[in-house]
Amino acid sequence: MRFLSIQSHVAYGHVGNSAAVFPLQRIGHEVWPVLTVNFSNHTGYGAWGGPAIAADDVRAVVAGIEDRGVLGTVDGVLSGYLGGEEIVDVVTDAVARVKAANPGATFTCDPVMGNANSGCFVAPTIPPLIRERVVPVADIITPNQFELGFMTETEPDTLETTLDSVDRARDLGPRTVLVTSVLRPDRELLPDGSGGTTGTIEMLAVDDAGAWIVQTPHLPIKANGSGDVTSALFTAHYRETGSAATALERTASSVFDLLQVTIDSGERELRIVQAQDAFANPRMQFAARQVR
Repeated sequence: MRFLSIQSHVAYGHVGNSAAVFPLQRIGHEVWPVLTVNFSNHTGYGAWGGPAIAADDVRAVVAGIEDRGVLGTVDGVLSGYLGGEEIVDVVTDAVARVKAANPGATFTCDPVMGNANSGCFVAPTIPPLIRERVVPVADIITPNQFELGFMTETEPDTLETTLDSVDRARDLGPRTVLVTSVLRPDRELLPDGSGGTTGTIEMLAVDDAGAWIVQTPHLPIKANGSGDVTSALFTAHYRETGSAATALERTASSVFDLLQVTIDSGERELRIVQAQDAFANPRMQFAARQVR
């Protein structure tokens, strides 16, 4: 398959396209990255170099691809962090152009707004733009639990309230929702291999066919870019198999092993290259359970 991925880029580390492109390539897909920023590193360091790319320049890249007559071969469009209204317009226009050329193409929006630990870390104007102008044209969205609640003005925590929030999100337009981090107050404790216990974290996938949840140990790491990898892999596996459950199992397996390799390395940035076999040959160590 071929993906048009409109996201940020960093030279050092792995977020945005720097996180999404290689895993997609490693599992056999063509990716056309369109950059919205070209930074030295992700902004979590507090300082960075390099420019945000003007919306007109981003639009010109998409137009140049269109001029090659190949938009009709795009199977999916991906977007992540959106820095402002002008970039929102570029993304939605690109989606419209791709779908005009190939009505079977899908659009996956990762509605980056924040997380449970940091709260909302984007400008106040961004969440309404995502909710009102981007999500309605998306086929797949991949929010974390905090973003799901923020977007639907709900407070998902139990499985039931999270499913209700997903239904509200699907009412906005997208038919498929992947909630990338479900932390329930009654979540199970698992053996940690050293005589203690560790908590669990879950991912929930919902489409017209049903709802599935997968549970993994909650690894002790805050990994910038892991959501970008998750969104990209789930989209590719879902498009390839047509099964939300299979896509969920493959994605959970790959991302868990990516995080474990990163922890073992002692490095702050994702070890995407070192963990590449987890993308190409996921161990499938976690089974999805149908919950609806």
